[in-house]
Amino acid sequence: MSESKGSDNESCSGFELLDFETALEQFQELVEKTVTQKTKERLGLYIKDDDEIDYDEFYRTTLTLFGPDVKEHNVKVFFKKICNNPDASTEWCEIFGYFIGGNGAMPSRPQGESTVFLTSEKQQITYPVVKHRDMLTSMVKVPHLDFTVTSSQKGVLAILNNKMKVLATTIVKDAAWINGCDYLTQLKCVVAVTERTVVVWDYKSIQKQSSYVIIKPMENSLLCVCTVTMSDQLAEDTILIGDDKGYVYLLKVTSDHLGMKQCKDKKQSQAQILDSKDFNIVKRKLHDDWVLKVKYISDLNCFGSCSSDSIRSFVLDDIKRLEDNLPVKEFSVPKGVNAFTYCGKAKVIVTGGKYEAYIFLKESHFYQDIVLL
Repeated sequence: MSESKGSDNESCSGFELLDFETALEQFQELVEKTVTQKTKERLGLYIKDDDEIDYDEFYRTTLTLFGPDVKEHNVKVFFKKICNNPDASTEWCEIFGYFIGGNGAMPSRPQGESTVFLTSEKQQITYPVVKHRDMLTSMVKVPHLDFTVTSSQKGVLAILNNKMKVLATTIVKDAAWINGCDYLTQLKCVVAVTERTVVVWDYKSIQKQSSYVIIKPMENSLLCVCTVTMSDQLAEDTILIGDDKGYVYLLKVTSDHLGMKQCKDKKQSQAQILDSKDFNIVKRKLHDDWVLKVKYISDLNCFGSCSSDSIRSFVLDDIKRLEDNLPVKEFSVPKGVNAFTYCGKAKVIVTGGKYEAYIFLKESHFYQDIVLL
C-alpha cells in the first residue's frame, strides 16, 4: 500500500488545486457518503457495488481535492474515526493534522477560554542581549533568505536562522517601545517602528553592535509595519505603517536616504538620526481606532489594514488609494479585526477578531463566519 500511495503523491505533485470552497464542498459530500455507507454496514443493510468507498478511494479523492499538503497518516486517522463511529463530530481541518481535542472531542475548559490548535513540540530560544521581563512583539519569516526577524518591546532586534539560532542582535537605544518589524528586501536591512520613530537596522555591519538609522519624529504612535514587495524597485523600499489614530502611512526609503557612516570606534554602534521632514511620507486615515496590522499582498497587488474599529474594521485595496481620496473597499465586523492573513493556495483572506473570524474570497466578499467564541 505504501508504494501505491507514493505513486499517488508523485502524480498529484503537479496537480492544479481546485478552488478551496469547491474542494470543501466536495470533501463534505465524500464524508457524508462514507458515513452513510458505514452506518448501513453496521445495520447490515449495505450491499457492495461499484460506488463503494474504501480507504484507498477515500485517500485518493482527498488527495485530489487538496493536493500534497494532505498527509496519509492524518487521512487514515480521519477515515478510521468515521468508520468506528459514524456519528462522531468531524472537522475538515483534521485531515491537515489539526484537531479540536486529543481524540477529536471538544475538551472541557473554563467558560470564556478559547480553543487553540495543539502543537507536538516546542523550543526555547535564548537571546544574548535580552532585557529583564522583555517580550517579543513581532516575528517575521523571510523565506528567500531562510531566516526570521524578531523585535521585542524593550528594543532588541534579532536575526534567527532556520534552526532558530541567533545570528545577529542589536539594542535600539532610547526606544520607548518597539511594536513591530519587517525585512527590507531591496536595502537588505531590518525596519522596526517604535512609539514615535522608524528604525532601519543594518544587521550586516562589521561593527560589534550593528549600525541603525532612526527616522523621527513621527506624528502619532506607530503600531505596526510591513514592507511592500515590488520587483521594479532598485535600492529603494516602500514601507507601510499603521498608527494609533487610524492612519496608514506610505514611506519610501532609499540607500541615499540611509547612507550609514562607518563608526571610528567599531566597538560602538553608529545611531544616525534623520529628520522625518526630509522624507516624502504619505498618510491617509482609514480607521477610527488603532491600526493593528498592515500587510501588502503581492498576489492581489493590494494592501490590507485592520483595526478594532467596528465600522471600518478591514480595508483591502490598491496601494494608490493611500495617495488619493477615492473610496476604499472596507468591511465592518463587530468589535473589529485584530489580525488577518492571505492564503495564496486557497485564494482566501482569513481575519480574526474579538468574537468572530471571517473568510473572504479573492473577490473581497464575505465567504462565511467560521467561529464564534
